[in-house]
Amino acid sequence: MERRAFVGAAAGVLIAAPASAAQPVRTIYRIGLLGNISMAEPEGARLWGAFIEGMRDLGYVEGRNIAIELRSSEGRYERLPDLAAELVRLQVDVIVVPADQNALAAERVTRTIPIVMIGNPVGSGLVANLARPGGNVTGLSVLAPEIVGKQLEILKEVVPRLAIVAVLWNPANPGHARALEEARIAAGSLGIALQMAGARGPDEFAGAFAAIRSERAGAVLVLLDGMFLLHQGRIVELAAQGRLPAMYSRRSDATGGGLMAFAPSLPDIFRRAANYVDRILRGAKPGEIPIEQPTIFEFVINLRTARALGVAIPQTVLRRADEVIK
Repeated sequence: MERRAFVGAAAGVLIAAPASAAQPVRTIYRIGLLGNISMAEPEGARLWGAFIEGMRDLGYVEGRNIAIELRSSEGRYERLPDLAAELVRLQVDVIVVPADQNALAAERVTRTIPIVMIGNPVGSGLVANLARPGGNVTGLSVLAPEIVGKQLEILKEVVPRLAIVAVLWNPANPGHARALEEARIAAGSLGIALQMAGARGPDEFAGAFAAIRSERAGAVLVLLDGMFLLHQGRIVELAAQGRLPAMYSRRSDATGGGLMAFAPSLPDIFRRAANYVDRILRGAKPGEIPIEQPTIFEFVINLRTARALGVAIPQTVLRRADEVIK
């Protein structure tokens, strides 16, 4: 009886063992986010929140099957190489970056970890073409060719006698080179002269706007840049002090007191970036995933700011706005 009991128990162990071994091992994917603003900032929470929401819609939940590693330069681009290297040391499965300089920093430290970028992939030299990026970089472009031209066209409608437009750009942002070229082409067709006003950091804003005033620019176009976002309030303040009608490249710039913004919907783009991450985690090669361009644009006008500047927004322009702040 004792022998039969022992054999039965042993058989039970043998039967139970495969069942235990068959239990699926849950895979936790580690997603690296190499940004310029943290989730503590309202715009950071809005944009990265849209990405995380997009991941959740695809079945990825933090703590269940993904772990998020967010590193932020806080607008200090010189920190990006070290932050990118840190994510590589953590052996993340994918790195998501919201700007050209971030993508360049990540690409310099890894040619194997897939990089999903939001920015200007072709203009920054990271990919050969939109249809077949090659390498380990893919993602979404925020610079559709018509954006800068449309921004200048709207400024010309709002200020019909506009002769000189200052362009506030960041020489440390490699994506701005193409934007400036697009601005030159559009300005030529509109009969507008451009004045380039560069600012690498917030300590250069005052000097840039002093140069803008000295050149008697009639309006200012502020290009899309992470560092500009962190100091949005200061830029809006300086434009107001100079009584300059300003066109911005983010919705939040207009809702935060700027005159107007015409820009791609960044929350939509960040949400769509989740699809790229999903495809990569399922085995797709980043170099074979085509880069998409913006599909949704936002045009916001702040009438409170217009009244303060003494600018009359034509009805033809107001009717085209997606949002009018009264």
